[in-house]
Amino acid sequence: MQKLTRLLLGAATAALASPVLAEDSSDPIIIPIHNWSSQIVMSNVVGQIFESMGDAVEYVSTDSQAVYEAVRLGDATLEVEVWEGAFGKSFRAAMEKGGIHDVATQAAITREDWWYPLWTKEACPGLPDWKALNDCAAKFATPETGDKGRFLGGPVDWLKHDQEKVDALGMNFVVVNAGSAAALWAEIAAAEKDKTPIVLFNWTPNFAEAVWPGEFVEFPAWEEGCDTDPAKGPLPDKIFDCGNPANGYLKIAAWDGMKDKWPAAYATLQKVNFTNAQIAEMAKLVDVDGMEPEDAASAWLEANEAVWKPWTE
Repeated sequence: MQKLTRLLLGAATAALASPVLAEDSSDPIIIPIHNWSSQIVMSNVVGQIFESMGDAVEYVSTDSQAVYEAVRLGDATLEVEVWEGAFGKSFRAAMEKGGIHDVATQAAITREDWWYPLWTKEACPGLPDWKALNDCAAKFATPETGDKGRFLGGPVDWLKHDQEKVDALGMNFVVVNAGSAAALWAEIAAAEKDKTPIVLFNWTPNFAEAVWPGEFVEFPAWEEGCDTDPAKGPLPDKIFDCGNPANGYLKIAAWDGMKDKWPAAYATLQKVNFTNAQIAEMAKLVDVDGMEPEDAASAWLEANEAVWKPWTE
């Protein structure tokens, strides 16, 4: 009897030491999707992981800047790709209001800035220095830009402040915004045919660096505040007189209420962590292999069970 009592007490003590998570709500976890492939695939990867745990998931197309306000208010549950260069400002502003928090920083190191494929360097050998690019501006001119060079930016909602950079540094370029990531890739592919010089917005990680070797333009180095404080950066009366962060973070954000409403899913989300190579592979499945994002997510999960299964334990 005494032995049985000790066993029961031991079991009770163990149960108290390892509390069981409350059951997740049956309401769907709202996952926003944007307009570039890695984010869409990664969102589906995370969503399908949640579904494998018994959670309901709903995907909603959302503006990539407004999403942080949506998450803060609980209209969306999380964001899987918070890029420092593109979205850090919106993310910080939302956190200051409350309702959204930083869940995790992924292993991937990000960079987003002006970029060119290597054949462009033959036409402008002073690259990657931004001053050399500006001296070569006429080689990037199009009928649309007259005698100025064309810089092909990303979609307007990515808010990369390229025009502000051109104005601050006095560059002889016109910023033209592409409608989507796919439009950027189409422009590189078209330029490749006859090695036309081209400079455009690009980022890492994505599949493009494996398909088209290239380099980022080197602007004055980023320093905190150069986008808001004229005293920061090389020009004392200008803002945006610098490049984007060269070693940016990739974070995961979540609504403050997620951890209480979906505790098991939240515990898994805290462990989600992708590398540059893994994110590039996700994008490649769509942008090169032509898969639908949800199918690409399923294929990635099937091929990488050793990576994600431990996140659910």
